[in-house]
Amino acid sequence: MIAGMVRELATAACVAARGLAVAPSDLKNLALAAMADALWSSRAEMLSANALDLADAKSARCATAFLDRLALDESRIEKMVAGVRQVAGLPDPVGEISGMWRRPNGLLIGRMRVPLGVIGIIYEARPGVTADTAALCLKSGNAVILKGGREAIRSNRVIASLLAEAAAANGLPKGSVAFIDSVDREAVTHLVGLTGLVDLIIPRGGEELVRTVQRTSTIPVLAHEKGLCHTYVDEGADLAMAEAVAFNAKVERPGVCNAMESLLVHERVASAFLPAMIQQLHEAGVEVRGCSRTQALVPGVVAANETDWDTEYLDLILSVKVVGSFEEAVAHIAEHGSGLAEAIVTADHGRAMRFLREVDAGAVFVNASTRFTDGGEFGMGAEMGISTQKLHARGPVGLTELTCQKFIVLGEGQVRDSNK
Repeated sequence: MIAGMVRELATAACVAARGLAVAPSDLKNLALAAMADALWSSRAEMLSANALDLADAKSARCATAFLDRLALDESRIEKMVAGVRQVAGLPDPVGEISGMWRRPNGLLIGRMRVPLGVIGIIYEARPGVTADTAALCLKSGNAVILKGGREAIRSNRVIASLLAEAAAANGLPKGSVAFIDSVDREAVTHLVGLTGLVDLIIPRGGEELVRTVQRTSTIPVLAHEKGLCHTYVDEGADLAMAEAVAFNAKVERPGVCNAMESLLVHERVASAFLPAMIQQLHEAGVEVRGCSRTQALVPGVVAANETDWDTEYLDLILSVKVVGSFEEAVAHIAEHGSGLAEAIVTADHGRAMRFLREVDAGAVFVNASTRFTDGGEFGMGAEMGISTQKLHARGPVGLTELTCQKFIVLGEGQVRDSNK
């Protein structure tokens, strides 16, 4: 029964994708505007559904960070709506032609950007993902199949229904926004096996979810994996700036993937920086776990063990390490980072440029918080997730990353010489 339902949605999405691929920008933008209006005018319905999801999650004793990701309020709905409107206002990548060149035989060759087709996204907890991903997929000419988690089923059901109805009522093909209205994990198994109907799977959630999808999918996977982000405070850094950046990266919203999990501090500024920094963190409720040098500088810090350097806490917990050099900091990040986002605070331009070149991550920051690793903050309107892999997209995944390029060849009757 579930297998048939998922296949039926995918088949309809495949048909819809062919229409979306050639839909004009004005039509897509009109539909997106209507989708935003529908979300805002039905916010009371969304909040009621979300309240029921939250009540169940609290009864199940879900972690505070999880509850924060699940929760909607009017401010978050307003941000969700603004993201859909921002996507509508972005340039449409579909049909963009680049890199034209002429061959000696007169052929004119170039590349045209085209949609991927049907995108399945599997995600946990965050109802806002439903709106973000639908908007990005439709604007980039792709149909989308949404599979949210059990904990947000009521919220996602309402949001997906509003989006699908508004899209279809404003000229986009029926089936462009599909929602798998089931909490059964078997639905995921069927979705990731629909080779030939679905073109890309994006898992966005816990490490277990991502690994399971990567292991079982017969369809290409673009993974949003864990965020084990570092901030490195270099020698000679502006310590007031470093304190503000590090505090924001850890405390502003600790339960998200772009929050800082480890703080690295050069030994030459550690004694001047760490006592006040850690006091501020403690006052904000952060449990600090430090290396032996950190403990020596700040009494009361819990001892960090080797596991801490590889842990994505998603909570008010931070590991702190004093390093002897820039090179040691970069080596630590290379060994323990997840490739999502890394930051340096430094006044040395040469060190900043080295950090940008040498640190391997989807987003690398100089003198700014890792919390900016977000499609909306990057001016992309929203994001499908933050890719920590290198093929075919890396970092926040927006409109351009939901397309690929095909070669286009313009001729005047040329035929290939069989002797060449």
